[in-house]
Amino acid sequence: MAEKNKGIDQSLIRDLANILNETDLTEIEVQQDDLRIRVSRTPAAISMAAMPAMPAYAAPAAPQPAAAPTNAAETAKSNKNAVAAPMVGTAYLSPAPGARPFIEVGATVKEGQTILIIEAMKTMNQIPAPRSGKVTEILVEDASPVEYGEPLIVIE
Repeated sequence: MAEKNKGIDQSLIRDLANILNETDLTEIEVQQDDLRIRVSRTPAAISMAAMPAMPAYAAPAAPQPAAAPTNAAETAKSNKNAVAAPMVGTAYLSPAPGARPFIEVGATVKEGQTILIIEAMKTMNQIPAPRSGKVTEILVEDASPVEYGEPLIVIE
C-alpha cells in the first residue's frame, strides 16, 4: 500500500483543497486515467466559530430568554389575561426614544388601543390591546427582543 501512496501527487490534493477554500465549494472531484481524486468537506466539520455570517447581536440574544423572565413568564403563562407577542422582533413601549410610554401599570386601556410596538424586519408594527381592561403587569422591558407567543402584558 505504501508504494501506491507514493504515486499520488500530494501537491494536486493541496491544490484541490485550495480551490475548495477559494470558491466555497463543498466537494471537488478529478479523474485522469485510472486515478480519481475526490476532496470534500462535510457540513459536520463546520463549527459555529467558523461561521462569520452570524450577526454580533445574535449570540447574546440566545441566553436571554432562558435567564431573564422565568417567574414573570411562568405567571403570565398561567394567566389567561396575558397578551402574547404576535411575532418575533424588538418590543418598544413608547412611540419614540424618550417619549411617554403607550401604557403604564394601573392604566386602563380600550380594545384596539396601541399598547406597544414590535419592530420586525425594520417595520414598526403597532400592537393593539385585544380587550379593554386594566394593565396589571408589563412583562417586557423597552427595546428588548421578544419571541412569538411570549407574554408581554397582562390586561385584567
